[in-house]
Amino acid sequence: MQHATPATGAGPLFLRLFAWGTVTVTFAFLIENYLVHWQRLPGAMAFVQGDAGGWLAAVFYVIAAALAVAMVMRSRGEPLRPDSARITALTNFLVRACFFAVLFVGLGDTAISWLRAEGLHRVLFSDEFATQMGQPRARGPMIHMPLVVLGFVVALFTRTLGFMWLALLVVVVQLLMVIGRFIFSYEQPFMADLVRLWYAALFLFASAHTLVSEGHVRVDVFYSSMSRRAKALVNGIGSVVLGMTMCWTILILGSATNASTLIGPFIRFEQGQQTYGAMTKYLLAVFLAVFTVTMLLQFASYMLKAAAEWRGEPDPDAPEEGAAADLKPVAG
Repeated sequence: MQHATPATGAGPLFLRLFAWGTVTVTFAFLIENYLVHWQRLPGAMAFVQGDAGGWLAAVFYVIAAALAVAMVMRSRGEPLRPDSARITALTNFLVRACFFAVLFVGLGDTAISWLRAEGLHRVLFSDEFATQMGQPRARGPMIHMPLVVLGFVVALFTRTLGFMWLALLVVVVQLLMVIGRFIFSYEQPFMADLVRLWYAALFLFASAHTLVSEGHVRVDVFYSSMSRRAKALVNGIGSVVLGMTMCWTILILGSATNASTLIGPFIRFEQGQQTYGAMTKYLLAVFLAVFTVTMLLQFASYMLKAAAEWRGEPDPDAPEEGAAADLKPVAG
């Protein structure tokens, strides 16, 4: 049985710092966007250019750098795989929380949309509240956001990712739509909106989990014939050059202004033209942001995993008899 080689050289140190820096700077970037687009404060770049108002955003980047260094120092005597596993665990929590959030939001918004479609909202609620429930800018903060917070709280107490359950719910809602349409001649726009909401969440949220479980489809021409160290090199370079670059491009361009793809719909709680449809269209832009952030974090984890493969660190999840001859530990 192989024992993991402590990753203490300059190379592993840099890789750890790069991976954890990616994680912490990503969250600092999200906080900066909140400060800029919601609180109307200057960004960190404005502080660098001499605008003192951007000091708060700059502070979060300093904190991000300090946290990254702290995580590196905490695990400097360990192999690289534990760091990869920690980042994956963080990604799994975010995905799990978002799954519960979209489940609760979908059910809550559907219930309100049904009450409005049947005219029951004015019977159960006051006229003022009933009117607000027909306005996206009221329903989003008053109904959706508390349910999102509830989803994150529930995610703290469960370890299931919920992929199969959400897929099952998509099928159930689609079946109810068919039964309602062809048997009872009953159909409402919010039913199709719910299917669209949950299917988009299933597709985008599961991408990071699929990456770590090697479930993505590969167009394989040379990869399968490579040695394990060559595969590790391809995976590591690909994660940084292609994966992280793509994610940062989406995040930066999608949040550049109040009208950008990721930020604009969320700020305006953008909706379609359907009067009695679900008011969740703006969440589709949020889903793209969740996809980008979770994939970015998972690419950081994947890079460390590839570096561990390159160095010859044993994989506790792999069968021992499958160890290749070219997996000899590499110092430093």
